[in-house]
Amino acid sequence: MTRVREWGLQDRPLNTVQFESPSHMGTLLCGLNTLRTRGWLLDVTLLAEGEAFQAHRAVLASCSDYFRAMFTDAMRESRQSEICLNGVTAAGIRLLLDYAYTSRLALNLANIQDVLSAASHVQVVAVVEACSTYLQAQLDLENCVDLATIAETYSLGQLRRRVYQLMCGRLREFSHCPDFQRLSQQQLEHLLDCDFPVDCDEGEVLRCALRWASWGDSPRRLGALPRLLARVHFAEIPSPQRDLALESLSGLDYKEWDLCYRLISEPSRQLSHLKISANPSASTVLVNSRGMELAIVKVGGFGIAGITNEITYFLRSAGKWRHLTTIPHVEQCNFGTAVLDNELYVVGGCFNQSLEENIHPFGFRYSPRSNKWSTMAPMQRERCRFSLNVLGGHLYAIGGVSEVDDAREDRDVSACERYDPATDCWESVRPLPLYCTQHAGASWGSSKLFVSGGLAHDSVHGMLHCYDSCSDSWACLQPMRMPRADHVMITVGDKLYACGGWAEDPDSGNRILVDSIDVYDVAADCWEVVTHVPTPRYHAGIVGVASKIYFVGGFRGDTLFDRATAVIECYDLDTGLWTTCDKYPREIWEHTCITLYIPRCREDMEVMTAPESPT
Repeated sequence: MTRVREWGLQDRPLNTVQFESPSHMGTLLCGLNTLRTRGWLLDVTLLAEGEAFQAHRAVLASCSDYFRAMFTDAMRESRQSEICLNGVTAAGIRLLLDYAYTSRLALNLANIQDVLSAASHVQVVAVVEACSTYLQAQLDLENCVDLATIAETYSLGQLRRRVYQLMCGRLREFSHCPDFQRLSQQQLEHLLDCDFPVDCDEGEVLRCALRWASWGDSPRRLGALPRLLARVHFAEIPSPQRDLALESLSGLDYKEWDLCYRLISEPSRQLSHLKISANPSASTVLVNSRGMELAIVKVGGFGIAGITNEITYFLRSAGKWRHLTTIPHVEQCNFGTAVLDNELYVVGGCFNQSLEENIHPFGFRYSPRSNKWSTMAPMQRERCRFSLNVLGGHLYAIGGVSEVDDAREDRDVSACERYDPATDCWESVRPLPLYCTQHAGASWGSSKLFVSGGLAHDSVHGMLHCYDSCSDSWACLQPMRMPRADHVMITVGDKLYACGGWAEDPDSGNRILVDSIDVYDVAADCWEVVTHVPTPRYHAGIVGVASKIYFVGGFRGDTLFDRATAVIECYDLDTGLWTTCDKYPREIWEHTCITLYIPRCREDMEVMTAPESPT
């Protein structure tokens, strides 16, 4: 108090300043390490493989749960000056002590197991995680069995997951490697139980299990065959392949043989996630369903923030919309989308540049299994507002707007072309005998492609045409009940369903919503109304999944305050009932929706959330 009065500060407010030295932690570690190297204040000795290592109890307890419990609880070791560490190497303890006093650790293939063993034993979590990360970076088919064993020995969950994901993703190659036979029975059972995608059909999975069981004529391995076969999805294996598997059962006793025989010859387990989309144009053919689930996928579109190239997906098992990927192009719209062999194709479209609409012919292909995009040959002409459908293993681009339309001599037809994924080439096919944009297309069977409605020189029409790929010809069929543009056609069984879209008011010329779902009977060549949409919308994403039709997003009207909706409604063709699903997380319109099998194991995908409301 005397000093304060002398300085005259007693009547002034206290101006407290928080001081924090960024170098203090480094200084502290450096000081502790200096104490260790000089042998000062050391109070405990660790013994490993006959070598002694001196340290400070406080340092050990601060970074190790094992030593913290030992030195703070009433354990016998808390009073001992020497502690023997059995089961760890001297090299591991030496490196771990260097880390404790310096925060630095140099990991390599020569010391990783010593460090991991020591860190796991004394519970230095940060070092265990560092070892796991290091081993994940070294993972390949040549060491995956060893790393699986290490992961299981030290309970490294993330490493174990990555190892088995690699084994499954390259199972065809891995099963022919010598190390495949080094898998233990428990490891092979876990591999067959994993929910990871595989790169081969289920018949090959069965052959993998049989090769492992018959290797070396081991009775123990043959005895494991019933447990292995119980993990094979026989419902996905054709009968001839199952019959061949029966020939490998001769070495089993009667009880084991009978169990295996019933598993192979009477597959009754149907997988609930194997419901294939009823729309053949989606062509969601899978090599194998393991680890995959059918998802509703939203591609591109518009939102409150403007145009977006974002692709999102919804898995029923997760119950949430997640970000999947982004179209690798400048932000665009009015492109064609199709799915062939479970790969998403995004082709053509238009984008704005210097306030002008630019139409392009380029296409991109996305594989959900590898989460990678690749380019494909551009179309013969640029297109937007066209239809892209799958028929007979090819893509068909029909009509649409093109930069060369004004220069065409024949403006009463729509140019069409076909893409062969095997040769990465486009070729022209017979043009649609009608100039058409903003129409719908749907394939039927293996050789028929239907095109309905759209705009013909700015006038909405309801024409229905059918293309026969066998004869390369078009036929004009019974028109729709009423004209539609910007609608969708979905194939379910032997019928076509026209959904969504808009028409023109004959009196005012304004756009009016078409709120009915109309069905076309291909055999009878006639249309009829099925139902009416509870919430009619412009530019909704419409997709068929089995016998259900989903309407996702869209906007209700042209007025400023009734612009967008995130409503998702579902119509069940079997029951004739409408249900309302959880809303899409954001307002979205002018997007497309497709179905695609997505790996369930994708932990890197961001869950979409609704934007915050303005306060």
